[in-house]
Amino acid sequence: MNKKAEAFPRILAYLIDLLIAWLPVFIPVIGALFGSLYLLFKDALMYRITGREEWKNRSIGKKLLDLEVVNLDGEIVDLTVSAKRNLPLTIGNFIAVVPFVGWVIGPATAFVLTVVELIMVLSNEDGRRLGDLWADTKVVKVVEVELEEDIVPK
Repeated sequence: MNKKAEAFPRILAYLIDLLIAWLPVFIPVIGALFGSLYLLFKDALMYRITGREEWKNRSIGKKLLDLEVVNLDGEIVDLTVSAKRNLPLTIGNFIAVVPFVGWVIGPATAFVLTVVELIMVLSNEDGRRLGDLWADTKVVKVVEVELEEDIVPK
């Protein structure tokens, strides 16, 4: 059984994903857009690309920290669900793409929404932030079950 993910590993996973999203930022115009799209679709993207079970419902940061997004209706986290749950954390990035005005409003929006999301993770009993409530998801710690081999007496 998986249990609620603690706040620190979730924050660390987010920072890893944020670093990945910032890598293409130095490519004029499209770099910021690619980074924002990664943040929006990160929880479904790697599974969609690879088709491997180990990436199901996980971003790169979540996989490194043994976390997983669980859709409360039991379905896989697809691109739509990922976009819903990550929109509050990416809307500021999309606003920031607009020259001049967006460069001020985007970071301010991102900061406010990130603080709200962090408060939600820390205060919600299940650690669900606004994006999780909207997408009907939560983040859990992946618990690997080790199977004991049957010991046959000789």
